[in-house]
Amino acid sequence: MKKHSYLLATLALILASAFTFIQSQSWKIAEGYSVKFDGGDPSGEFTALKGTIQFDEKHLATSKFDMTVEVASINTGNGMKNTHAKSANWFDAEKYPNITFVSSSITKTASGFEAKGVLEMHGEKKETTIPFTFTNNTFDGAIEVNRMDFKLDDGKHPKMMPSMKVTIHVPVTI
Repeated sequence: MKKHSYLLATLALILASAFTFIQSQSWKIAEGYSVKFDGGDPSGEFTALKGTIQFDEKHLATSKFDMTVEVASINTGNGMKNTHAKSANWFDAEKYPNITFVSSSITKTASGFEAKGVLEMHGEKKETTIPFTFTNNTFDGAIEVNRMDFKLDDGKHPKMMPSMKVTIHVPVTI
């Protein structure tokens, strides 16, 4: 009877280990990252990025991005534009201090990967897909963001394009 108990326990242990949850690699954001935007006038970058990155090319089902950009870190190269962008007229950094992206799925594509998830900016949330590559421990991606989707344009600024291109470059370490 004891032999059967040990045999069953061993079999249960083997089966349990075969179905163990596979976890993606955790990555830390390294120096040299950039989050740049180009909307005609203005263009610039956000200089404060933080978040958690779980990514493994072989285990995409357990991969996830949870990223935050601090709105107050905007740098257009012009102090007055920076102040205006942070004000209630645009990003309203006091009321909405962060731009966030939280992925819900990551898939392989012909040219790299896609992260689908929710982009939140200026109190508005939108389902977004960010195509990206991962080469030499660096994530590179780009998306077009329509200002009107996030109530960031009142249509009264002819120099501004209705959408802005956002490019993301994030080197990582283990």
